[in-house]
Amino acid sequence: MQKLAYLGPEGTFCEAALRILAPDAERMPCANVTAALEAARGGEAAAAVVPLENSVEGAITVTLDELAWGEPLLITAEVLLPVEFSLLVRPGTGMPHIKRLYTHPAAITQCRGFLARELPDTVVIAAPSTAAAAMEVSMPGSPYDAAIGPAIAGEHYGLVELASRIGDRDDTVTRFVKVARPGPLPEPTGADRTSLVAFLNDDHPGALLEMLSEFAVRGVNLTRIESRPTGDGIGHYFFHFDAEGHIADARVGEALSGLHRMSADVRFLGSYPRADRLAPEPKKGTSNAEFTEAADWLAWVRSGRM
Repeated sequence: MQKLAYLGPEGTFCEAALRILAPDAERMPCANVTAALEAARGGEAAAAVVPLENSVEGAITVTLDELAWGEPLLITAEVLLPVEFSLLVRPGTGMPHIKRLYTHPAAITQCRGFLARELPDTVVIAAPSTAAAAMEVSMPGSPYDAAIGPAIAGEHYGLVELASRIGDRDDTVTRFVKVARPGPLPEPTGADRTSLVAFLNDDHPGALLEMLSEFAVRGVNLTRIESRPTGDGIGHYFFHFDAEGHIADARVGEALSGLHRMSADVRFLGSYPRADRLAPEPKKGTSNAEFTEAADWLAWVRSGRM
């Protein structure tokens, strides 16, 4: 049985994502994203499951930075998990009893409407995670009366749902990824995603446009672009890209080769099946067969035959 590290403690959305990605795996909760990834890097776990982006909050920057700067890891799978928040309390607690509420800052942001409407006078305190908040509320003598978190956290810590689906949006989704030490890539499925990080050679007008052009001229659609500071001072950035397709696809491979030629460094983060199973439709001239035909034609011309 594989052991998979994840952002703990028990009862997080991350654990719920792990159960989908690897339902039979032994679960290893970690204190933070860095610890989970280090467990995978060091071999303490076969892989790690961590959040990468949220449809409301955006990118999980600690994950982006760890994948860019730490020892190399490859994304091998992803899952899109609907984020549904519940108000969790000890048995016997009613809405009028809630004076102090404990939860993660992201939950506070995504449940503003409910808090303003139902608990306008409640003091809300930030917690390290929604699961940590539920665990604290479950303890005898806890200074907190309620937590906001996933229903799975209530199951773990013996709390009851006083209210469910309390987020301001019903369509909030978090993307979680499974990452492992470098090894064989997942086979192309026809509905894949490729992730990478690219560092500029130098800062000049049109530098980002040049990077984007490597994808555009080959018909590779980008599904996410994130800039992150390099730490070398204001105005110095590197870029995270998610692209449709697999590195085994000719158009994606050539785009990455072009990017490598013009960048200070490119870190490949993996090609893996898309959770939404959406298959791109290559535009004319960018299919694998057309790249092969063009290469054959070039070889023919270079040989002096017409």
